[in-house]
Amino acid sequence: MALSLPQDTAASPDVARTLGDLSEVREATLALVAHLDDATLQRTLSPIMSPLAWDLAHIAAYEDLWLTHRLAGLPLLRPDLAALYDAFETPRAVRGEIDLLDAPAARAYLRDVRERVCETLARTGTGDGVLCELVLRHELQHTETMRQTMALAGILPPGEPPPALQRWAAADEPSSAQPAGAADSLDAESSWVELPSASFAMGAPAAGFAYDNERPRHTVQLAAFQIARRPVSNASWLSFSEGGGYRRREWWSDEGWAWKEEYDIAHHPGVETGDPQAPACHISWFEADAFARAHGARLPTEAEWERAATSNQLAQTRRVWEWTSSRFDGYPGFAAYPYREYSEVFFGNDYLVLRGGSWATDRRVASVTFRNWDYPQRRQIFAGVRLAREATS
Repeated sequence: MALSLPQDTAASPDVARTLGDLSEVREATLALVAHLDDATLQRTLSPIMSPLAWDLAHIAAYEDLWLTHRLAGLPLLRPDLAALYDAFETPRAVRGEIDLLDAPAARAYLRDVRERVCETLARTGTGDGVLCELVLRHELQHTETMRQTMALAGILPPGEPPPALQRWAAADEPSSAQPAGAADSLDAESSWVELPSASFAMGAPAAGFAYDNERPRHTVQLAAFQIARRPVSNASWLSFSEGGGYRRREWWSDEGWAWKEEYDIAHHPGVETGDPQAPACHISWFEADAFARAHGARLPTEAEWERAATSNQLAQTRRVWEWTSSRFDGYPGFAAYPYREYSEVFFGNDYLVLRGGSWATDRRVASVTFRNWDYPQRRQIFAGVRLAREATS
C-alpha cells in the first residue's frame, strides 16, 4: 500500500519521512496476513483474542481518529465505525459475536484512511510529530498482538519466529540444565550480574517520543541485587516441570495454585518442542513466580530490570518479554497523554509489568524504558522470565 502525494504537492522532509515510515509499516502489516484466506481473518481464532479482521479495521480507525480528526480537525471518515473499532467500547469478549467488516472491507478501510492521511499530512504537516509516532507504534504493537493470535491458532507466517532468534548466540550458550529445586542449579546455567546499591534515573527523558506511563523520569534508590545474565531456557524450564514444578504446592502463590488447578496447567508445549537453549516462552506470571521460588530466587522489580538493562552487562533481551514483580501503575507525577485509556485505566493491582521485548516486538517500540503489562495468568504473550535475587555481599 504505497503512499503517493497529491500532484503539485511538495512535501516537507518531516512529512516525506513520516509517509515513508507509515508505508513501510503498512506493507509489513499486510504481508503478515497475506498467507491467510478471508475466512480465517474473519474467524475468532481464540476466545481471548480478536478476529484478525477486527485488528485490521481497528488500525484504520485509530489512524483516522488521530491523524485526520485530532491532528487536522476533519470529521471521521466512518463515524459509524468509531464505537465498533474502539477497544474500550467493543471489548475482546464480544468482538467475535457481532457484525464486523469482512476482510475485504477492512482492507478497503485501511486503504481509504491511508489515502486521506496522505493528503492531510501533505497539506497540514505533522505538527510536533508525536501523534504520527503514536499511530506508527500503535500499528506495530498490533502486529505483535496479531502474531499472538496466529501463534495460538498455529498459523504464524512461514519463517516465524525467525530461526536466528530461537537460540542463543554461540558466544552466549548456556551449559546443560541441572535438576530443578536447588538455587545452585541456576548458577550452572547462567552467570549472575551483581549491581551495588545506588540511585538511578528511571523512565524516559523529557525529549523525544515516549508513552505517558514512561514519564516523568525520576530518581530511584535501589539496594544491591543480583540479576541473571540471561532469561531462563527451555531446558531449565523442562527440568523444573519434570522435577515436580507443577505439583509442588509450596512453590506457588495461593492465587497461582488456584489458577493452575482450575485449568490443569502444565508446561507450555513449546518448552518441550523448542530448542533447549532458547529462552522459555509463553510463560505466565504465576508460573514465572513459582519457578523463581523453586530456585531460591525472585522476579526483579521493574526498577531493577531497567537499571540492569542500562548497565550493558545483560545478554540481549529481545527474544521474550520478561516478567517483573511490579504492578502496573503511574510514576510519581504521572500525567495522562494524549488519552487516559492508553495507560491510566489499567493502573492498580490487576496487571503485572513486563519489560524488554520479544522476537515479535519492533525495535521502534522496544526501548529500555517501554512498559508492557498483562494479567498474571496470560500465556499468549511471548513472555519468559529473567530471575533476580538478593546480593551476596
